[in-house]
Amino acid sequence: PDEEPYNTHAATATLPAAFSDLLPHFLVEPEDEYIVKNKPVTLTCRSTPATQIYFKCNGEWVHQDDHLIERTVDPATALPVMQVTIEITRQQVEKIFGLDEYWCQCVAWSTTGTQKSQKAYIRIAYLRKNFEEEPQGKEVALDQEVLLRCHPPEGVPQAEVEWQRNEDVIDPASDPNFVITPDHNLVIKKARLADTGNYTCVAKNIVARRKSTSAAILVYVNGGWSTWTTWSSCSAVCGRGWQKRSRSCTNPTPLNGGTSCEGQNVQKSACVATCPVDGGWSEWSKWSACGADCSMWRSRECTQPSPGTGGKDCQGLDLQSLNCTSEQCPQSESEDVALYVGMVAVALCLTLLLIVVVLVYRRKKEGLDADVADSSILTTGFQPMGIKPKNSHLLTIQPDLTTTTTSYQGTLRSRHDATGKFSMTNGPLLDPLPNGSHTLHNGKLNSDAAAEFVSRLSTQSYFKTLPRDVANTSYGTFNFLGGRLTIPNTGISLLIPPEAIPRGKIYEIYLTVQRKEDLRLPVAGCQTLLSPIVSCGPPGVVLSRPVILSMDHCFDACLDNWAVRLKKQNYEGAWEDVLLMGEELVSDPYYCQLEAETCRLFSEQLGTFALVGESLHMGAAKRLRLVLFSDAYCSTLEYNIRVYCMDDTQDVFKEVMQMERQLGGRLIDEPHVLLFKDSYHNLRLSIHDMPQAHWRSKLLAGYQEIPFYHIWNGSQRYLHCTFTLERLSLSTCELTCQLCVWQVEGEGQSFSLDFNIAKVTFDTRALDSEFLLMDSNATALAGPSAFQIPYLIRQKICSSLDAPCPNGADWRMLAQRLKLERHMSFFASKASPTSVILDLWEAQHFHSGNINQLATVMADIGKQEAMIFLVSDGEC
Repeated sequence: PDEEPYNTHAATATLPAAFSDLLPHFLVEPEDEYIVKNKPVTLTCRSTPATQIYFKCNGEWVHQDDHLIERTVDPATALPVMQVTIEITRQQVEKIFGLDEYWCQCVAWSTTGTQKSQKAYIRIAYLRKNFEEEPQGKEVALDQEVLLRCHPPEGVPQAEVEWQRNEDVIDPASDPNFVITPDHNLVIKKARLADTGNYTCVAKNIVARRKSTSAAILVYVNGGWSTWTTWSSCSAVCGRGWQKRSRSCTNPTPLNGGTSCEGQNVQKSACVATCPVDGGWSEWSKWSACGADCSMWRSRECTQPSPGTGGKDCQGLDLQSLNCTSEQCPQSESEDVALYVGMVAVALCLTLLLIVVVLVYRRKKEGLDADVADSSILTTGFQPMGIKPKNSHLLTIQPDLTTTTTSYQGTLRSRHDATGKFSMTNGPLLDPLPNGSHTLHNGKLNSDAAAEFVSRLSTQSYFKTLPRDVANTSYGTFNFLGGRLTIPNTGISLLIPPEAIPRGKIYEIYLTVQRKEDLRLPVAGCQTLLSPIVSCGPPGVVLSRPVILSMDHCFDACLDNWAVRLKKQNYEGAWEDVLLMGEELVSDPYYCQLEAETCRLFSEQLGTFALVGESLHMGAAKRLRLVLFSDAYCSTLEYNIRVYCMDDTQDVFKEVMQMERQLGGRLIDEPHVLLFKDSYHNLRLSIHDMPQAHWRSKLLAGYQEIPFYHIWNGSQRYLHCTFTLERLSLSTCELTCQLCVWQVEGEGQSFSLDFNIAKVTFDTRALDSEFLLMDSNATALAGPSAFQIPYLIRQKICSSLDAPCPNGADWRMLAQRLKLERHMSFFASKASPTSVILDLWEAQHFHSGNINQLATVMADIGKQEAMIFLVSDGEC
């Protein structure tokens, strides 16, 4: 047995004789403890029976004064119980160096011997800050297994680990999709969309609590195609058309950056619709013999051809009767006298009626002569050239002036004479401008009148969004003779055909191009604005025939790559889809003729319109116009080159040219066109091959970049970036370089620049005439002066070609010769197909049309039906 540590009996207890032969045993033994920060720990030991009890730490007795000893008696056994307590400080533990740990043990004595308790280890608790391994974020597919690793920081005692998702503790017991492995890693058995979030590994012990860096887990879904829809009905009412079917990338829909479906979502297939056949009458049969009722009969049948496939039945009578006089129908003298008297009475009535008509005609003619200064346009016709037309009476038809009962006043002038005035004062939709300020002088707007007109429109409820931009607004007053409005240098015009405005009505009509920032048109997804936003009005006017609105577009005009929609702004200001291009119905109030750079919109309603496209695949491309400007004069070492990237439409180009003129810029190269594809790649621009001995670029990066969506969504009319160059000497004036513009992972263009910065190479007037195509025509033309084809000649063409011809020499052949056969169904739905075809020709060829070319087409058609119409420019 160990010797007693101290030679004193102060702590010695006397055992009763009955217990003197018992060895001590421990009721409470010291336990392992951790010192947290600087707080000491307490060790307790209790033994019975014992005479002495002390602590020994790391083989050395603890000082007697450091013990707290208590003596009690166990009431159950009447044995004496001794309890001893000591405190261990951080300084005591830190004195122990090396691999040995600090431990303490309790030793108890009795008269029989000694007993030792278990060793209690005292350690200093801590938890380091840095994790040995932290979880890493990743993107995972749906239903994929996910493993997040975590190795907590070193600590005493060893840290416990828990996982959190978005600050919420993960409990594998409640969600069996999660598993926490013995080495503290987190396993997600099958990734779900709900498992997307920020995951954090949390380590904690009695000292501290540490959090790892959050790992973002993004569960994405790759898109899958739905099943194909059924084929649509054939788009053509008659002849060749197309039908389509579609599918959507919704099975499932791509989410969180998942890949979109590969392939096309629309399939088109050619189809042929059986054309309706209108019925035609056979020849009349011979007259029957005169019957007893003094009448004879003849008949015909609707069999040449018979109506079919929804065609019209024959119009008119199939049975015709006629009174007759013959031996089989004897007449008495009294009956003859009555017949003669009746004939004389009818002749007198017809004579009186003719006299009245002549008097009325003369009075109206006298009233009209005061206003019609030049009526030659009404009697001009296609004159024969070497061949006498079979139907020569068509060339001598006189105008029916008896129907001109409106209050129209003005000079009807030829196309080349624009000196007259139209002074309309009774427009039903807008109050007349004061003092006759709405008069058109030489077909152009007076600036004060235009400003007053636009201001007056803007105060009315329908025109709150009308911009107060006089330079981009045109207006005029029109009646049933029609006319034309044009905004110069924008490619925007409005053709009002004859008879589009009902007779007896006079409308004051405007045309304006909206700035995109003035009138927001929302686009979403892959949609992009493909045209200017154009307003014509006032909305709500009654039209008898569709007008034609012409405006530029900036896409590749391939409807296999695009879904192009015509949008119209309603009275509440919201935008509505009114037409899907390529799926027009002849019954709709809107119809589009799409050309390489222009859209012709047939509309029976006025309003605000725009074209919005949605790409069907990444092959869809917009046309961008790239224009380069620089400072006209440079007196410093720095020199700037500005590169504009804009939609390839004339109205945006005009705006940029006007802005640069105000800034004092000059055009240093001709505009270039670049196809910008829907590939989500940005547009990059860079300058190369500068003479390093004279010039250097101040651009830090190798290129400048315009984000894809800034260009594609069309929210800004134009974008530009500036290249700042620096010449090493003021005497350096020659600059040669290469400007490269390309779409990332796509095609691009390279421009060679070679110019003298000290000279103005482009004269401002030459610049305007060459690139803005200065429009010398009036912005508003009313009546016959607005059209290439004289009014009477137009009527003759319509009357001769509207009627179906068995050999096809009718309006259908005219459409084919003018390469408009794609719109046969639309033309056929109109009361006068020829008139609509001529309207479209007028809209297409107002500036560059050659009326002799149209005359040649008419001559070719006339050869097949012995009718030839030719005319010269001088005659028209």
